[in-house]
Amino acid sequence: MFFEPRIPQNTGNAIRLVAGTGCELHLVGPLGFDMSEPKLKRAGLDYHDLASVTVHENLAAAWEALKPDRVFAYTAHSTRFHTSVDYLPGDVLLFGPEPTGLPDDVLGDDRVTDRLRIPMIPGRRSLNLANSAAVVMYEAWRQHGFDGAV
Repeated sequence: MFFEPRIPQNTGNAIRLVAGTGCELHLVGPLGFDMSEPKLKRAGLDYHDLASVTVHENLAAAWEALKPDRVFAYTAHSTRFHTSVDYLPGDVLLFGPEPTGLPDDVLGDDRVTDRLRIPMIPGRRSLNLANSAAVVMYEAWRQHGFDGAV
């Protein structure tokens, strides 16, 4: 789940990612672009029809639609790595907008099960949004033996 994403190319990349992994992409508005944006379409190549993408008006609407049991929020301000949990089908992997990351009110939401980080060398602020989603998604899938992969 991308919370208020701003850069269409990152969302386009994520569309390719979910098409290739069988996951779902949930976008929480307001978005920083229109879903018909040419940059989004180009980054997603011809995978748009193969991907499951849902746009939610806001976070409350996303929670209502998904009714998640577990939500993992990814932030550079955590001490626990993304590899420290056992992922389950149905887990929500929550990532913040590109320039800022998740705001404190979202990180503190009662539905957030845990805050996790992707390791980086010291002095670096963050990783690219789509790359971060790929790192975490593939770790979760790896834990399940890449079920369904060829």
